Amino acid sequence: MPNQAVPMHLTRFSFKTADQAALQLQSFQSLNTADVVERLNRLKPALACATFVGLADDRAIHVLEQPELQRAPALLLALPRARQALLLEGMADDRAADLVQALDLDSQATVLADLATQAPASAHAIQKLMRYRPRTAGSLMTTEYVAVPADWTVGQVLDHVREVERRRETVYAIHVLRPGSDVLQQVVTLRRLITGQAGANILSVAQVNPPVTVSPLTDQQEVARLIRRHDLLSIAVVDEQQRMLGIVTVDDIIDTMMEESTEDAHKFGGLEALDAPYMQIGFWQMIRKRAGWLCALFVGEMLTASAMQHFEGELDKALVLTLFIPLIMSSGGNSGSQATSLLIRALALRELALRDWWRVALRELPTGLLLGAILGVIAIVRVAVWQQAGIYDYGPHWMLVGLTVGAALVGIVTFGSLSGSLLPFLLQRLRFDPASASAPFVATLVDVTGLVIYFSIALAILRGTLL
Repeated sequence: MPNQAVPMHLTRFSFKTADQAALQLQSFQSLNTADVVERLNRLKPALACATFVGLADDRAIHVLEQPELQRAPALLLALPRARQALLLEGMADDRAADLVQALDLDSQATVLADLATQAPASAHAIQKLMRYRPRTAGSLMTTEYVAVPADWTVGQVLDHVREVERRRETVYAIHVLRPGSDVLQQVVTLRRLITGQAGANILSVAQVNPPVTVSPLTDQQEVARLIRRHDLLSIAVVDEQQRMLGIVTVDDIIDTMMEESTEDAHKFGGLEALDAPYMQIGFWQMIRKRAGWLCALFVGEMLTASAMQHFEGELDKALVLTLFIPLIMSSGGNSGSQATSLLIRALALRELALRDWWRVALRELPTGLLLGAILGVIAIVRVAVWQQAGIYDYGPHWMLVGLTVGAALVGIVTFGSLSGSLLPFLLQRLRFDPASASAPFVATLVDVTGLVIYFSIALAILRGTLL
């Protein structure tokens, strides 16, 4: 019988799935954790759960702690309840809190109740972390850090680090607390610690500058900026009385900022951010994510048709002008998208503040004029070459047609640069995500106004000739 070779912990799955899981487990023996995660992500849900159930506890804990793991809640719930609590207890508190928070409310209550019975300290730490809002330092921090009183010696601290090393998120930063309290006094790096004299006080090897700290409500982007600015491996999270609450490590910030970059990239494309990998998004969920923005942009583009209807008489008289509409509209949209991308990134990195909008406007105005002039010259040369070479006949007033297109490009590219650079400021002022000023949104805005600019310039230059 095939199932005779199936391990006991896989017998609750179908014979076929259990056999396949047993083969997967054999192949996992030579793989590191990252490769195991990648393989699990590629397996079908039922087979992935069956395979995960067969992992040893230590390997299963390391797998669950990887942010790249997909379907982590389903994998956890595939385990017996006692083992769920065992694995959560072995995980870093911040990772465990993220995993529990991803469960439905009923599963959360069950898992936390089991964990409270088996490991009350872990359950308390996880529940405490779950209270903080997403995208804040409190939601990212871990309570597993190295802390020692300020009256210890270097030798005592080294012995303590050796003792707790396996139970802490990181040992590269030792937090020195006021004796008898949780108030942070200083931070000692592991490098400075091992160079100190064993009998010397721990503060003798502390850094000169005061410790860099954040509150639990600090936005994750500000946390990332501080870690980058001060070249830190972790940053302390403290309350108003400077009492230690936890630390945010650089690897957690990197994972979080990668997720946020992905979300911004989706918004740049004109759709709601996906909250799961592409292949795991259901058909109707994908429709909902994309249809809203697409409909909004379509309604905006309908104004383009209205603008063209307004200039219908001019189009009848000078049909040659329609040849350059795609050129005009795309150039304005491209310049606006460039400016938007630059400004959104600058605002995210805190290179600019809201009060700098006028400086940006003064910078983008001449930039847009020069870029528009460059494109305008190219357009005029193109009209002249095509006319003289006999490729296309723009009529007896071809020089005025070329001048109209060139002047329109100057105006539209300038408007695109200005609107694309100032829209992120406006959205941030209204407390919206600046990434919402996505390239399609800016392009739609410039399309409508671009037609008005184009035909207004055409009326001014071609009046009395073609118009």
